[in-house]
Amino acid sequence: MKKSFAQRIAAMNAMYKLPANDRPTLPADVVDRLVKFKATLLDEVHEIDEIVALAKNGGTAIDIAVAVADVLGDIMVYCRSEALKYGLPLEEVLDIIMDSNESKLDADGNPIYDANGKFLKGPNYWKPEPKIKALLEERGIRAAR
Repeated sequence: MKKSFAQRIAAMNAMYKLPANDRPTLPADVVDRLVKFKATLLDEVHEIDEIVALAKNGGTAIDIAVAVADVLGDIMVYCRSEALKYGLPLEEVLDIIMDSNESKLDADGNPIYDANGKFLKGPNYWKPEPKIKALLEERGIRAAR
């Protein structure tokens, strides 16, 4: 049976001797870790400039699509690996965030847009942070030493 994405991330973290926590954990070096994670993500985000240049310079549709898929996949791998380092139940957090996003609709269940096409928060919108907090507290967040 093929391993899930989360299982493969756990195996990758183990292979590369990266931290992995089974419950929410705030590491002592959280500031350093976040700064390094941001730098890694920015490196990936800057690859988008190369994709833009490829598209502007007549790159083929398949080459552009492959580059977009690769950069998005890399970002997801980095984010999922980082979540495991913090012991965050990322899939459950994403469910909460998606439920919150779906609460942005108007009273009739339709999206609300501003003049630029951005969708706005409807009357039933709720912030995800309180539910994320409750989830992490339920999982027993701890500070690592």
